Amino acid sequence: MAKAARFKVDPKLASLLGESYRSSEEALKELVDNAWDADADNVSIGLPDELTGDPIVIEDDGVGMTEREVREEYLRIANDRRTRKGEVTHKKRRRVKGRKGIGKFAGLISADTMVLVTRARGSKTQLQIGKEHLVGAAVDLEEVDLPLHVEEIDKNDHGTTITLSNLNQKLEFPSPEKLRQLLIRDYGRESDFTIIVNGQPLSVEDVPGETVTETIEIPDLGPVKLTFTLSDGKKPLKNAGIGIRVDGKLVGRPMDLGLGDDDEIPSKLLKRVYGEIEADGLAQHATADWGAIIENSKPYLQVTEWAAGKLKEKVTRTFKNEVNLQKARLEKGVKERLAKLPENRRRSAEDAINRVLKRFYGESEERIATVVSLMLDAFERDEYWVVLQKIDDTARGDVARLADLLGEFGLVDLAIIGHQTRSRLRFLEELDSLASNEHTLEAQMHKAIEDNLWVLGPDYALVASNQTLRRMVEDWASKKFTGKRAKKRPDLFLAQQLRADYLLIEFKRPSHPLNRDDETQAIKYRDDLSPFVLGGTIDIVLIGGERARGVSPLYGTDKLTVLAYRDIISQARTELEWLLQQLGSER
Repeated sequence: MAKAARFKVDPKLASLLGESYRSSEEALKELVDNAWDADADNVSIGLPDELTGDPIVIEDDGVGMTEREVREEYLRIANDRRTRKGEVTHKKRRRVKGRKGIGKFAGLISADTMVLVTRARGSKTQLQIGKEHLVGAAVDLEEVDLPLHVEEIDKNDHGTTITLSNLNQKLEFPSPEKLRQLLIRDYGRESDFTIIVNGQPLSVEDVPGETVTETIEIPDLGPVKLTFTLSDGKKPLKNAGIGIRVDGKLVGRPMDLGLGDDDEIPSKLLKRVYGEIEADGLAQHATADWGAIIENSKPYLQVTEWAAGKLKEKVTRTFKNEVNLQKARLEKGVKERLAKLPENRRRSAEDAINRVLKRFYGESEERIATVVSLMLDAFERDEYWVVLQKIDDTARGDVARLADLLGEFGLVDLAIIGHQTRSRLRFLEELDSLASNEHTLEAQMHKAIEDNLWVLGPDYALVASNQTLRRMVEDWASKKFTGKRAKKRPDLFLAQQLRADYLLIEFKRPSHPLNRDDETQAIKYRDDLSPFVLGGTIDIVLIGGERARGVSPLYGTDKLTVLAYRDIISQARTELEWLLQQLGSER
């Protein structure tokens, strides 16, 4: 006979869920997230001094909860708020942060007792949750009685206060500094959500790192203050950049003040910058919705130009210092190898090392050390240099000797070309494997080909992109494909050709059959990008799987070439194999 079985929920589950956070600070941040979801304007966190018996208090002025909401929603474990009330909050239309319905237990990592006092629509509800009471219960969790008290209050009063007492003595007391560093990442740019920790609101100074403050008085605008921190960490900051605050409000999105187009400054370093410009005098230059400052406003341009100069000065100095420190660490392993090189080659090798350090800034030291080692291998084994050195040492009148050495140069040249050709054939094997995998994405093919455009044929071997062109495509795509359309964002590569025209490559998945709609869409992308490219036309190369059935290659479109990954690889392999045969016949 078939029977049914049911789960039983041990009261220890509540304690275990509270202990699922990595630190006390992470758990307290979860309670701040709850205040955000409650449409609070302000949240205050009071942390006690060490070796005291004072509690932790988190208080917000959000919508609060009634007794019914506490019983039916708050006390329902794993009850995802989004499934009940949607992805955004009702009042402020904020994107909900609560995901799993267990954040209510976050306080139990730091304390044995959590008291919730919440006020909403004329009632105040107090609920007490004790860890020892839960752990010691001999019944299922849903049968544990929790002390609940309700009383009437002013209907206009609202908000929630959580008090955590009997703090866990086995853990270090929550650090105000660490908590502020966590909160600044998510909430530092929010103008309608003020967080106060131990009486001090969050600020730019809470980002770990050196903080720089500069001020200036601009005629007809008044005082302007720039404050920014260059983060100590290597990871990019959330909402990195410089924001503009006018009359206490953040206007528009954070920006890099144009330094992103500076080839001398790594983009990874700019993603560690977090700061603000305070310029109340720009109030008359803000758009009606406070979404931006009018771009051609002269005072605004004065402010950003001044701030960009100060930011560049600090960023450049930091970049130089960090590169020098990395170079000093590297020199321990390469000093002996550099010393063995001839003086003129040693200088070239040192210059090359500096370029590598700048090019791979922000990468792991292991990766940089590998690149430097390979580069030194090339300097140590450069057959070209050996032959050219012999030519330099040959007397001007020794025609026979010079002829022999030029012939030797040709043999070395053939050997180098042969080695490169075999290496490229190996590359094509791996590229073919990548293109044959049905799970390969556009971005993966883009990454594999963008620095190996010789695959497309001799006409593309010397084509190159730069930071400005890459940023142009990135800015356009970020504005064009937002919200739900973000998933439809194309994978584009824009480069400049030798004759000053431009090349736009759109990468499709290898599993995607190319059709006329793809061609039309690529042409539309070209139309969108054309206003940004002056003085040249844009050729299009559309790369994907095979052509869809019924699409004839005989009827193409002007300045648009459609290629399949399989055909590209096959043609490149044929050309390289032919070259190897020719090199063999020359020997």
